[in-house]
Amino acid sequence: MNKKFPGVILKTSEDGSSTLYRPDIEEHYHSIHGAIQESMHVFINAGLKHHPAKQLNILEVGFGTGLNALLTLINIRNHKIYYHTVEKYPLPVELVSKINHPELIQHANTKAYFEQLHKAPWNSIAEITPEFTLYKEKTDLTSFQPNTKFDLVYFDAFAPDKQPKLWEPEIFNTISATMNTGAILTTYSAKGSVKRAMQNAGLIIEKIPGPPGKREMLRAFKK
Repeated sequence: MNKKFPGVILKTSEDGSSTLYRPDIEEHYHSIHGAIQESMHVFINAGLKHHPAKQLNILEVGFGTGLNALLTLINIRNHKIYYHTVEKYPLPVELVSKINHPELIQHANTKAYFEQLHKAPWNSIAEITPEFTLYKEKTDLTSFQPNTKFDLVYFDAFAPDKQPKLWEPEIFNTISATMNTGAILTTYSAKGSVKRAMQNAGLIIEKIPGPPGKREMLRAFKK
C-alpha cells in the first residue's frame, strides 16, 4: 500500500483496462469508462498524432500508472522523443504489478517496455529505446522549474475539483513559458476555469470531442 495514498484500490474500467481509485479524494487515475481508451483519445490521437514534428520533447503532468508513457512509446512512428514526466508520489511496486495494461495493449514489447518505464530511476535520464529517452522527475508540480522547452504537453493531473492547486493560472503560466512556438497541450478537462487559465497564459484554446464518458476536452496551442 502506498503510505501517501492509503487505501488505493485497483479497479477495472469499462474497456477492461485497469484504473486506480483514491478514496481520500474520491478520484480515479483513469476514466472508469475506459482507461486505455481515454489515454489514446486525449493524449495520443489528439496530441502525439496531431503534432507534425518527428522530434519531440514531451512533458507529462502526472506519471501515475505509466499508461501515457507506454502508449507514447509504442506509438512512435519515425519519432525521436525526450519524455519528461512529473510525479510527486510514485506508485508502489505491489500496485504496479497488478495493472493489466501490458496484457491488453497489442504490441510485442509492451510488457518489457512497461517494466522498463517503471524501473527507470527517478531524477535521472534513462534510454528506454534509441528513439525514446525518459526523465522521471519526482517533484510537486507547484515546485516544478523546468529548464527544457517542450513541443507537446500531456496535462493529466487529478481533476480540478479534487486538486485545484494543480490547475491554477500560475501552473499554466509556468508550463506555457516552457512550450515552444507551435507546441500543443492536451487535457481531458473542459472546465471553464481551466480554459480561462490557459488563455491567460497565452495559449490558443479549442474544444474538441472528449473520450468515452466526456462530451468535450481541451487542446491548446502556443502562439
